[in-house]
Amino acid sequence: MILLRQLLGDVLRRLRVRQGRTLREVSTLARVSLGYLSEVERGQKEASSELLASICGALGVPLSQVLREVSDQFALAELQAAPVLADVPEHERLPLSETVPGTISGSVFPEVKDMVAA
Repeated sequence: MILLRQLLGDVLRRLRVRQGRTLREVSTLARVSLGYLSEVERGQKEASSELLASICGALGVPLSQVLREVSDQFALAELQAAPVLADVPEHERLPLSETVPGTISGSVFPEVKDMVAA
């Protein structure tokens, strides 16, 4: 099962590491305990919207960007977990837009499609 808190933690950790910042630095700026931030990054704690906004502020990244990246990762994980339809005759398959969330008219969002193709 895909856990939203784990994907969110992964995205936050990647952003922090990419910036070359420590947990201590970000926790101080976000005004959250070091241990709690560590648990959020490891996907062990659910972060409130207020806490997420504070962490994003400390990282200098809009919350919408973080949520967009989490959404893309979630869509990718769902696509990878989708059952293989190789054994199902073509006429019995549902259109892609009815089987995979995040599709429009049978087309995956471009950024997710690029991730899958990579």
